[in-house]
Amino acid sequence: MNPEALPRVLGTISSAVSESLELREVFVRVAAATRELFDFDHMGVLRIEAPDRLVEYATTEVCPGSETEGERVVPADWFSPKMRPAPGRGFRIHDARTELDPAFPGDREILDGDVRSLVFAPYRAGEDRGGVWFTSAHPGAFHDLGREALGPIAAMLGIAVQHWRIWRAERERRRRLDSLEKILDAIAGSLDVDTVLRDVSVTVRAVLPHTFMALTRHDVENRRFHVVAHNGEGFEDWPTSIPLNEEELARRDVEYDLERDIATDVPDDTERNRVLRRLGMRSMLRVPVRLSGRVHGSVVFFDERPGTYAEHDVEVARRVADHVSIVLSHARLAEEVRRAAEEHERAEQLEARVEMLSRELEAAGGGRRVVGVSKSWNDALKQATRVAATDTTVLLTGESGTGKEVVARLVHRGSPRAGRPFVAINCAALPEQLLESELFGHEKGAFTGAHATKAGRLEQAAGGTLFLDEVGETSPLVQAKMLRVLQEREFQRVGGTRVLNADVRVIAATNRDLTAMVERGGFREDLFYRLAVFEVRLPALRERTEDVLPLAEAFLEELGERVGRPAAGISRDAREWLLAYAWPGNVRELRNALERAVILCDGGLITREHLPADLVRPGQARAESERAPGTLPPGGLDLEAVDRKLVQQALAQAKGNKSKAARLLGLTRAQIYTRIEKYGL
Repeated sequence: MNPEALPRVLGTISSAVSESLELREVFVRVAAATRELFDFDHMGVLRIEAPDRLVEYATTEVCPGSETEGERVVPADWFSPKMRPAPGRGFRIHDARTELDPAFPGDREILDGDVRSLVFAPYRAGEDRGGVWFTSAHPGAFHDLGREALGPIAAMLGIAVQHWRIWRAERERRRRLDSLEKILDAIAGSLDVDTVLRDVSVTVRAVLPHTFMALTRHDVENRRFHVVAHNGEGFEDWPTSIPLNEEELARRDVEYDLERDIATDVPDDTERNRVLRRLGMRSMLRVPVRLSGRVHGSVVFFDERPGTYAEHDVEVARRVADHVSIVLSHARLAEEVRRAAEEHERAEQLEARVEMLSRELEAAGGGRRVVGVSKSWNDALKQATRVAATDTTVLLTGESGTGKEVVARLVHRGSPRAGRPFVAINCAALPEQLLESELFGHEKGAFTGAHATKAGRLEQAAGGTLFLDEVGETSPLVQAKMLRVLQEREFQRVGGTRVLNADVRVIAATNRDLTAMVERGGFREDLFYRLAVFEVRLPALRERTEDVLPLAEAFLEELGERVGRPAAGISRDAREWLLAYAWPGNVRELRNALERAVILCDGGLITREHLPADLVRPGQARAESERAPGTLPPGGLDLEAVDRKLVQQALAQAKGNKSKAARLLGLTRAQIYTRIEKYGL
């Protein structure tokens, strides 16, 4: 033995065990490292699965009867008592020719392999017991090996075996569950429950063997369960309705029922049990089917062999029950469609119309021209143009409706990434969990309803630009993940472990004061400085009144093509009205007002009467925008009462339209919804 090499060898073995789950790969690396300590011809690792059952997982030679992954199962009495592995027992064979008994197959195999000496070092890893053996063609080859070398090697290989078994079990579990996705094809192919159940049975049989499969419905009021559908040859006389006693009714919503041997474990004391025994089936697994959160019935698997099902099959059965619940939901929907065919047709036509208008609106928004002649607007555009050619992160600030997405698209079009995607997401429009999934994507099974892996907006924007609108509304969790994207240029999908590259340019926008939010602890300071590398402030429309009429003319041209009957123009009194109004909703409010006017004027001239009646009158708007703050009353103000009154007034002026009320107050949708809930409005 080479004692000086022991620390280095143990370090190499530790790395091999921690870096790979493939036992064969680990074993080859461990064998190579161990040869630096002492000479041997072959080595192997085995686990004591039971007192009478041994499993040999890896060897440096191919053994007769080994399986594809190097696993071989042998009985313990294959070896003579001296050679028989037992938990915690190590042993040495100095001369196999004199110490082994060829009457035992294991001993004979060792002797036939020209082995003269052998050492076995035991290990314990959790509940696992086993050991590592080394052989040599020379007698007495391992007489000087101590526990300081063999013990750590055996312990680390024991951990490798345990990890590999866990990984293999999880891989097999995922394989079984993934194979169930084929059930979706069966569900999509028909709305007939009998047909679907037959197809599902065929698909499931590969991962959950069964002779007979049934779908039942519970009838609590009449104390019975009804067989809705079943699949299996020779069971045409299966009863369609079976009475249940109180105990059986109480068990209808348990997580699962598992009978390993119906013939011996199920008493012949109820009608249900008598039917089960009469069928001649030996194994049974039942899981509930839920609809709208309530137990509707059960999916039951039977097999003619005892011991077919175990606890690890329950997860597969539950997944099948989930798919079957979709079948039942589809059947219910089909019945409703048959009862209301005309309404359904009208709904489809309306849905198609909404989809078409949505596409047109998206196209109009994406290609909107950048219009403006004012100095403040052109200064902002100059800053945006300067930063466009770089890959710098940009923060666009300004009130809601000032054209932040328009400028973001301008920056994208002027950048080297112009030929790649521009992907936008409104952070205020989605709750935290949905925003996280939409932004970063999710893996299949990450949460309820995640039936498939989905790429997020970050992946969709690969090579291009990601526009984060209303970034001030993001939660601390999303902020932390975005910080990693900006710092490390990497991220992980929700429920995933694989690190993905984030090759995107980020442009963020907000109508909130992020500096004040940072001071209050509402926004991460480190993320703020990452986003605000280059800030561009967009002026409010009331600060650039010279742009109102050019914008109005551009909107009239765009809206005329969409509406189909363009307006003849804008009258003088309407122009004066537009110029005098303060536009709290900015460019977005102006466009909405003109769209309404174009529809009302019916191809004629837009006059003052065609503008929204709920706009503040020009003189009042001008006065309110320029009025200096007055003296507070001696008794002080109830700010909460003032806030509540302003929200009430805005809602009344907007005729209950919350989005419009938010624009009138300079709030986001999330902020006004919070106030409405707070004040019980």
